[in-house]
Amino acid sequence: MIVELEEARLQLIAMRETLKELGRALRIDSLREKSKELEEQTLDPEFWNNQENSSKVLQQLKQSQTTIKNYEALCARLEDVIVLAEMGLEEGDESVLPEVQAELKSITEIESTQRIAVLLSGEYDHNNAIISFHPGAGGTEAQDWAQMLYRMITRWCDAHEYPYKLTDWQDGDGAGLKSATIFVEGFNAYGMLKSENGVHRLVRVSPFDAAGRRHTSFASIEVMPEFEKLDEVEIRDEDIIFEPFHSSGAGGQNINKVSSAVRITHKPTGIVVACQTERSQTQNKETALRMLKSKLMEIKIRERLDTIDQIQGNKNNIEWGSQIRSYVFMPYTLVKDNRTQFETTNVDAVMDGNIDGFINAYLKSLNEKK
Repeated sequence: MIVELEEARLQLIAMRETLKELGRALRIDSLREKSKELEEQTLDPEFWNNQENSSKVLQQLKQSQTTIKNYEALCARLEDVIVLAEMGLEEGDESVLPEVQAELKSITEIESTQRIAVLLSGEYDHNNAIISFHPGAGGTEAQDWAQMLYRMITRWCDAHEYPYKLTDWQDGDGAGLKSATIFVEGFNAYGMLKSENGVHRLVRVSPFDAAGRRHTSFASIEVMPEFEKLDEVEIRDEDIIFEPFHSSGAGGQNINKVSSAVRITHKPTGIVVACQTERSQTQNKETALRMLKSKLMEIKIRERLDTIDQIQGNKNNIEWGSQIRSYVFMPYTLVKDNRTQFETTNVDAVMDGNIDGFINAYLKSLNEKK
């Protein structure tokens, strides 16, 4: 075991250069200078007079400080475990080996996660995310699958400390959901979760089939950034249908069981948005309009259109023929991404929110295409 401890120590020492390279990739020195400049701006008496600018500066400052703090904490953690390994070797204490090996594994994983942040260079990657879930054809089976995907994404958010807010939920027929939408907040929320945008395919023995037959189901996850500036998106009153309705979704304690829920249909495109979690109808309407504007902006950017008015109808239709990922529960277990070919046989872990492998592989594939 002393030999294993020495091997672990050498691997840890080699990690020093890896972390130095990570620091260069994250531009830690530049971030330190930037943080000082931003802090100096906050000391200006005129700084708080411009609320929009002050909010932006404070967000940039927080993001820079968080990146620096996480990187420095990782470096300090590496040095601590190197000291632990060296003390174990000097004293012939083999009992420290499990802790040293566990720390080596954890530091390696955290380094990999921090390195992924370097790949998030898209214009909107740093934004919050708006995520919607929709079942495909297939009734209860597809609706149950949509709810399983909802659970997968929210479990990932919980594990990575990304707060999310449920804004809309419609119960399925007997099980699952007909639709749901969440706002995910935090730095790089959209960049990290954009890999999940698309159609997801499930193959399993349906618990709703008395004959125990195998079923194939589809559900979609729509991921788009929450845009900070939506001034150019003008929505005319005559272009929308405004419908208040009574909240009735399961959605747990997040859904207000009052008649303040709001559904808005954009007539030119057919896009429908809803919100039922705010305290008043006015707040629900404001949130729904923000979602609608974000959807229109996302379509404009994706379709490379010059103006919002160029958006045609049916842009929000789900195309079920091109799934991005397949989840097979029977006759074998496999989750495989069709875009990156990344796969795992641990279906249970994936459904519990362990989708980092798929996210990392997708971001790396985007970087390779540049």
